[in-house]
Order: sequence, then structure tokens, then C-alpha cells
Amino acid sequence: MAHLLHTSFVPSSSSLRRAAVTHRKTTSPLVVRAKIREIFMPALSSTMTEGKIVSWTKSEGDKLSKGDSVVVVESDKADMDVETFYDGYLAAIVVEEGGVAAVGSPIAFLAETEDEIPQAKSKASSSSSAPAPAPAPAPAPPVESQPEKVAAPVAAAVPTPVVVSSHPASEGGKRIVASPYAKKLAKDLKVELGRIVGTGPMGRIVAKDVEAFAASGDVAAAASPAPGKSAAPAGVELGSVVPFTTMQSAVSRNMVESLAVPTFRVGYTITTDALDALYKKIKSKGVTMTALLAKATALALVKHPVINSSCRDGNSFTYNSSINVAVAVATDGGLITPVLQNADKIDVYSLSRKWKELVDKARSKQLQPHEYNTGTFTLSNLGMFGVDRFDAILPPGTGAIMAVGASQPTVVATKDGRIGMKNQMQVNVTADHRVIYGADLASFLQTLSLIIEDPKDLTF
Repeated sequence: MAHLLHTSFVPSSSSLRRAAVTHRKTTSPLVVRAKIREIFMPALSSTMTEGKIVSWTKSEGDKLSKGDSVVVVESDKADMDVETFYDGYLAAIVVEEGGVAAVGSPIAFLAETEDEIPQAKSKASSSSSAPAPAPAPAPAPPVESQPEKVAAPVAAAVPTPVVVSSHPASEGGKRIVASPYAKKLAKDLKVELGRIVGTGPMGRIVAKDVEAFAASGDVAAAASPAPGKSAAPAGVELGSVVPFTTMQSAVSRNMVESLAVPTFRVGYTITTDALDALYKKIKSKGVTMTALLAKATALALVKHPVINSSCRDGNSFTYNSSINVAVAVATDGGLITPVLQNADKIDVYSLSRKWKELVDKARSKQLQPHEYNTGTFTLSNLGMFGVDRFDAILPPGTGAIMAVGASQPTVVATKDGRIGMKNQMQVNVTADHRVIYGADLASFLQTLSLIIEDPKDLTF
């Protein structure tokens, strides 16, 4: 046994006790070393593979407490504050504002004590000098020189790739950070946010900045183009190559993924005279047409649970326990589907208030993951643009999506053989044919039509 342990037997228990005592006497004092921790790019949604740094709310050398917001990260759906889980000092920033990092990769280093900051900076420098994945193809010449202007000189930092976008939501490759009310005010006053200098925290544009800019008279000068020059869309440089935003990349991946699902489409014409009359009657109470359509759809789904089901693995499908109606919303540079959860159980007035709240959060990129990734059925409405019919692409992980066209006056034949006029709209449903069949959709659309044409149940 001694041979197996590569040591000698201890001959007696007394020797063992003496050895133990000796061991205690020779033990060296415990040394507590300060820790240097990496701050990683978090996964803010199930589909997120990389994130973009919108802004650092703390600077290098700042003291941090557990729970402090350190950085604002743009995920594939929203901008979210990222908090620290530890006390310490923000020693080194690895990925500057506008930079992109893969989920799980370090974006900064946190030192436990102020004395450890130089060591953390050195660690950050060596980490940055490691071989990195090949960057995306180089953009057009006007964009190539931009990182040189944007990058801030940091002693221990190594230049990192910066995604430069000429989308209206950004200015010179850096996102414009403004409060939701400031954005709304700028839109109402026809003010370009990119021309305003923010006075809020970390340069955030607030309402008073927009009002001051509008009062200065620069709006009129900006709105009228120079003589002899045609006005081009704001922020668009013709001929330039613009990389996808994080949200556009996510939409692109989802659309490609949806091609693997065998889908089919069924259209239906629904008379909306009664729904239009109800809407006019309760519109003053804050009810939206979106909430009415979501409520009608949810009540129809109660009677046809297979339309609310989903197939994820190709071998089985799930009857979802909740009816969560997702509604597509166009945002600045992308598309997102805020979710009206339990739409069948909530009254239309509460749904309308919730919908307005979700839209405001979506357009200011403040939606939480559960507010956009829990949909079980999707609505896409282009009726407000006068579109009479269109097809929608099925979002991965759901069973069906309904495209809603505009309600328009239509000449129809009445039951007594006369010609009459009715308001009608076209709806087209795209469904997963592995789970849902033609008869299922036809029956669902008949039920939906009956609810919309006699909408008394929508206000209860």
C-alpha cells in the first residue's frame, strides 16, 4: 500500500499526532489576493449571438457597486442596461462604444481594488492582442476612414472593429441616445436628432434639448434644401454599403430559418361594418383597432387551439396553454413583435393601454425579452398603409401568422339579389402544414369572421 501511495506508513497514532502538530506550526499565513474579473457580453435573448455596445454609463477608473448599471447593450431586439454583480473598479474597457462582441466574450475588466487597476489594464491589453476572427468585408471607402475618427485614444487598448452604420438611428457610426418623449417630440417638430447635442446623463437627448433646438430656428433651415439640389432621405448615402444592425441580423436569421418550415396560405374576406362602427363608438375611450383585432383573434383561437399550437422539433407539437398574440411593429431599422399576453382573458380597454405601452417601449428599444419572444400567434397589419392584401412569413417556433389588409368599401351582391356597399377586408393566414391543415384554417377563419361581423363579445 505504501508503494501505491508513493509514501511511507505512519507507524503509530502518536506519530500521526506529532506530524499534525508540526504541520500546523509550519503552515504559512493565508494570503488573500484581489480578484480581476472579466465583464462578459451577456446573452439578452435566446436568439442573441452578438451584441453592440451602445454606451458605457461608467468610465475607466470609476468605482462600482453591485447592481450598478455599467453599459447599455443593443441586442437583436432591444437596448438593455447591463449591471455588475460585484463591487470594484471599472479598470479597462475592451470594446468601445459602437463595437460589436460575441456573446460570452470579454468587453471590460473589473478590479477588486484600486491598486489592481494597472494589472487589469495589462490583462486587458494582452487579451485584446489575441488573434480575433476575421472581420466582415470592408465597407465602401467613405466608411473606411470613420473608425479613426470614432476611436478614443486609450493607453492600454488595442483598436477594435467598429460597425459604422448610416442608418437614421445612428450618427457617424454612434447611436443617438434619446428619451422616448424626446424622440416623439422631435418627430412632431420635424427635428433631426442627429443635429442636437444632448444635455442629459451621458449626453442623452432629453425633451428640453429638442425644444431648445426647435426654438433656435435651425429646423426651418434644415427642412428647406439648397436651391438646385434634390432632397435625399435623411441619413442615406446613395451608393454606400451599410452593414446590418443587430436587429436586422436577427430578422435575417429568422427569415432564413423559416424557409425550413413547410407552409401554406389561406385567404378570407371579412365584412367589417359592425367592427368599424364599434371602433368609432369606443375610440374616444382609448381603444385601438389593433387591440380589437387581437381580441377577436384570441377569442377565435380559444375555439381552435390547433391554430395556437407550435412545432419545434419536427417530431411533435405543443398545444400552448396561453394565447399570446404577437403584433408586428416596424421600428427604426428593424421589425419586432411585442406580445399581448393572455389576450383572450383581458378586456379590450386594458389591451389597448398595454398595446400603447408596448409600442412606446418597442420604438425606444426598451422591451424586455418576455415582452417580445412569448408569442403563440402573430398578427401583421398593413391596412393603415392602404394595402389590400399581402402574405406574411411564418416566424420560427409558431404555428401561424395572419396578414391583415385595409378595410375598404366594396360593391357586393345582397341576399335578395340587389347590389349593395359594404366595408370588407382581406386576411391571409400562413401556417405550418406539419401541424395545421387547410380545413383547420378554414374553420378558424369562419369563426373569426363571425366574431368580427358581430363584435358584441369584444367589449366584455
